Amino acid sequence: MINHSVRTHPSSEDFPREEHLAWKLAGVATDSSVQPADVVDMVINRIIDNAAVAVAAVNRQPVQIARAQACSRPGRPGSVVFGLPGDVRVVPEWAAWANAVAVRELDFHDTFSAADNGHPGDNIPALLAVAQHCGRSGADLLRGIATAYEVQVDLCKGMSLHKHKIDQIAHLGPSIAAGLGSMLELDQAIVYQAIGQALHCTTTTWQARSGTISTWKACAPGFAGKVALEAVDCAMRGLTAPSPIYEGQNGVIAWLLDGPGATYSIPLPEPGEPRRAILDTCTKEYSAEYFTQAFIDLARRVRNRIDDTTKIEKVVLLCNDDTHNFVGSGTRDPEKWNPHASRETLDHSLAYIFAVALQDGQWHHERSYERDRATRADTVELWQRITSVEDPEWTKRFHSTNPAEHALGGGVEITLSDGSVLKDEIAFADSHPLGARPFGRDQYIAKFRELADGIITDDDQDRFLALVIRLPDLDAEEVSEIALPSLALVESTAPRGIL
Repeated sequence: MINHSVRTHPSSEDFPREEHLAWKLAGVATDSSVQPADVVDMVINRIIDNAAVAVAAVNRQPVQIARAQACSRPGRPGSVVFGLPGDVRVVPEWAAWANAVAVRELDFHDTFSAADNGHPGDNIPALLAVAQHCGRSGADLLRGIATAYEVQVDLCKGMSLHKHKIDQIAHLGPSIAAGLGSMLELDQAIVYQAIGQALHCTTTTWQARSGTISTWKACAPGFAGKVALEAVDCAMRGLTAPSPIYEGQNGVIAWLLDGPGATYSIPLPEPGEPRRAILDTCTKEYSAEYFTQAFIDLARRVRNRIDDTTKIEKVVLLCNDDTHNFVGSGTRDPEKWNPHASRETLDHSLAYIFAVALQDGQWHHERSYERDRATRADTVELWQRITSVEDPEWTKRFHSTNPAEHALGGGVEITLSDGSVLKDEIAFADSHPLGARPFGRDQYIAKFRELADGIITDDDQDRFLALVIRLPDLDAEEVSEIALPSLALVESTAPRGIL
């Protein structure tokens, strides 16, 4: 890997295009490196994972609405929409939108946390849609996904967006544009322009993840995918983008991030170096924000040491600064203790999630969020007694660049009515590669089977898995057949829009 220094440059300065970060990202996209077997396997795992969580969400309202919007825009060759038969085709940008909303809705797919956070699996819907529309092979799709993961993860490693309340899709737009450029084997100059336009149009605020979190949280990655796809189309036709988009005196760094005096270090692969960043990412065993995953496992573990949760006087969760400030008490957001908060808010409430996991000893993507569950009197009482504090040691571990030390967990101190204090801690979620039960291919398939049960027929499940597992060898026709028709699709009852 090469660390690239990135800073603002005034317009009067001679700053050649070859030094622009967007150009270097485009260089990653157009490099001809070969992906090793472990990267290939993980790309396949994440396609399976995306499909699993999309199927589970296929009848939720935001997904219904996005699907209805896509269906109003038929297209040929077109792309498949999750839940619909494979012969129903829509234009690719709207398939990318609808499928990404389905993937993101339950907050149940993969994640990456460093200087910034993101869900790199959000790249996949746009790439699959374009691969189907443009007749690309499985090898092409694999290459594009590996590139998109690389770009998003490397940007997250070196550049914090949330510090300045900029939403994480500002890294996703460029990564999807880069992935599409890689998959379609475009020239570096075209990918450069697409990355610039995609970034310019996906810089949105953190309000999407604050207060009463709305259904837009599920839609934001689909919006980024649609914008990035259109940016690539514009660049292929010869339109140009604002530049230098990161380093310009009126660009992203100068006005949206740390300002003209700041310097960022962005790690990118050397020419010919494999794109291995996907191996730094982790999927979720539970449908909840990733910072809560280890705490669900911790709650399940300490539950065996408490005979009656009504005897709990208070619970203090010791965590890193990001966990505390994003999903814990550091938010100073009363919505995270509100029994009538939206599902999107509850899955970003560390206190709620710990309370339910402590009482139930499990977590379910539907039952754990039901209104009757969130408003249960004993749960509300326990929930209000749970707070988080930032612990310097967990913060140090979270920000460590050593993978063995980069912990996403924390500790707990539970004070009981008799005055005794129960303490425990967990560094990694059980499903993490360094956790107690790391996810492998069998676990990804099991997650898919469980979530698809009763929604997708066994034959269609088998057909999907047989195709995806052979991804590097699929021809364009086989890629176009990747579909998951639902047995019990519910049509949207939402009012019609303009289109």
